[in-house]
Amino acid sequence: MSWNSFGRLLRLVTWGESHGPAIGGVIDGCPPSIALSESDIQPFLDRRRPGRSRHTTQRREPDEVEILSGVYEGRTTGTPISLLIRNRDARSKDYAEIADRWRPGHADYTYDLKYGLRDPRGGGRSSARETAVRVAAGALARRVLAHLLGSPVTIRAAVVEIGGEAVPPGRIDLAAAATDPLFAPDPEIRARWEEMLDEARRAGDSLGAVVECVAEGVPAGLGAPVHGKLDADLAAAMMSINAAKGVEIGAGFAAARLKGSENADEMRAGASPDAPRFLSNHAGGILGGISSGQPVVVRVAFKPTSSIRIARRTLTRAGEEVEIVTKGRHDPCVGIRAVPVVEAMMALVLADHLLLDRAQCGERDCSR
Repeated sequence: MSWNSFGRLLRLVTWGESHGPAIGGVIDGCPPSIALSESDIQPFLDRRRPGRSRHTTQRREPDEVEILSGVYEGRTTGTPISLLIRNRDARSKDYAEIADRWRPGHADYTYDLKYGLRDPRGGGRSSARETAVRVAAGALARRVLAHLLGSPVTIRAAVVEIGGEAVPPGRIDLAAAATDPLFAPDPEIRARWEEMLDEARRAGDSLGAVVECVAEGVPAGLGAPVHGKLDADLAAAMMSINAAKGVEIGAGFAAARLKGSENADEMRAGASPDAPRFLSNHAGGILGGISSGQPVVVRVAFKPTSSIRIARRTLTRAGEEVEIVTKGRHDPCVGIRAVPVVEAMMALVLADHLLLDRAQCGERDCSR
């Protein structure tokens, strides 16, 4: 088993390494007759692209996507869609000195333990460079959702915490975060985050972050009890992102500090009998593993970047005790560029579950 594929009906297989000639992916199971071109995908890649500000890695990658198959005359054909993104600015020499050393916090040791060898150039397959393909696939998943539902599902994410400094919940503006270089949803905290990031970068250190993602327009009924839960698949998808160390759905861990009378989302009559009005959304839009029609809310915690310029104690592959300093170009906070990746994984899971729902239940009224 290679474990490089994701999804059930809408399946994504990614391939390539950080410092190889290219990275790419193959998407299978996409319905036919969906309008698609490189220009539909590129804006999402541009948001994840490195070098957008001084607070991200200065590796200069254009991240220009090429569609190699599965599209004819501007529409999907129902056959596998192959995507290619060429690596233009890899500097493999930055990793020559640490090829035989395990970087603390990285997958070096576990890769060596599992496979007996590893690609030390930028982390190889474990590099976050791989997530560019997910963002490209997520752009297609958004179009699948809009095609099947007749209207787009709005998926927006933002950084809501950096280095322990969180945005107060009442000041989170996801629309404003969409065009902000830090994906900050509040201008007041943005200046503070920039100070913290500058300080960490000067010290050769890094910071962690929390990303919140909200999907609106998700129809009720996606997901299934027990082993097909929508929230379980979302959690697995988010945890597959590099540096992700925790996932919350809705109120998440805060729900454990609430009483039952506070946590349960009360309902009142809505526009129709089968579309109630919820008075809160502690469940994050998912009840019993099935979407309720409310906004789906997910938060993902990202650890600080492990590649730092502060000497750390480690071992060589031969077991020698040494110190290591990771050179090269790295994000002082990986959570910032993770925002488009979180959105993409949300889109891929929702599109996959919508196809699964149609396969079992057929087309039904999704307007509620």
